[in-house]
Amino acid sequence: MEYIDSLIPDSYTELKKAIGERLERFRSLPVNDSVYGLVHFDFSDGNYHIDMNTGRITVFDFDNCMYCWYMFDLANLWTHGVGWFQNEPDAGKRMEYMKGYFDTILSGYSSETDISEAMLEQLALFIDMVLIENIVDEFDCSAREREEPDPEDLEDAARCLTESIPYAGFGR
Repeated sequence: MEYIDSLIPDSYTELKKAIGERLERFRSLPVNDSVYGLVHFDFSDGNYHIDMNTGRITVFDFDNCMYCWYMFDLANLWTHGVGWFQNEPDAGKRMEYMKGYFDTILSGYSSETDISEAMLEQLALFIDMVLIENIVDEFDCSAREREEPDPEDLEDAARCLTESIPYAGFGR
């Protein structure tokens, strides 16, 4: 949180407060071999290939790998999967499609790593973690380039965090 306080300007007080609240919740999560280990950390549609003849999936682009909760990979896939269904006008159908998408991902991911029901119940919190990581990255890049971050790049994620909108706003 000290780093976030120094990185994000005080004009973002509500955002910093929301991030601090999530970080406190992360601190209460278990950190053991069954829930925490080496993750891709950038697992999304652009970083795997599906052989349509065999169904075999090849994952690549491991330069962001780190030790974290396995749920982070799944939450990252969720946030990237939203784009497949975001234009469906019916919220119920969007969520139904998202559930099918996520169930498919979870089936594949679980073939390599067990994901407990207790951790799956934390999906919304891990989606928030993805949002926080994206926000911190935006401020980090802006600081390196010595320019202000583009508010449009922060707006949706910041709103989801400050207003506690679950699933990156997808369910609404």
